[in-house]
Amino acid sequence: MSFSIRRCDDADLAEWASLRHALWPNGSAEQHAEEIAAALPNGVLRGYLAIDGQGRGIGFAEVSIRRYANGSTQSPVPFLEGIWIAPAHRQHGIGRLLIDRISADCAAEGFVELCSDAEIGNIASHHAHESWGFAETERVVYFRKTL
Repeated sequence: MSFSIRRCDDADLAEWASLRHALWPNGSAEQHAEEIAAALPNGVLRGYLAIDGQGRGIGFAEVSIRRYANGSTQSPVPFLEGIWIAPAHRQHGIGRLLIDRISADCAAEGFVELCSDAEIGNIASHHAHESWGFAETERVVYFRKTL
């Protein structure tokens, strides 16, 4: 299986939005494209694509630069917002290569850590994060009170 990893640029907006929609189906791909386009100029959102040998997007990861993240030791901190690989291409190391590229880019910018999260019941994501070199730092339960 032949594929490559690259950081997204403006020309990748439609592909990034389409893959983002596969991970987060609430809202249309067009709405995702609008969100990405609005966030790109301020430099806090970055996308990475996994591309197959025919030039098609088969996965993506999205990172934001947050002012704070639970468990982080520095501020600001790069934060893995999401990662998704097309089902037919899973279990081939694509997620690891996306994380490796993101880690290298962030380290080159002077960051010393990459943070992330996963829902408490998403055990598959917990295992994936561990396999990519993440260490669990804490668990948090969020609450809401309607006013």
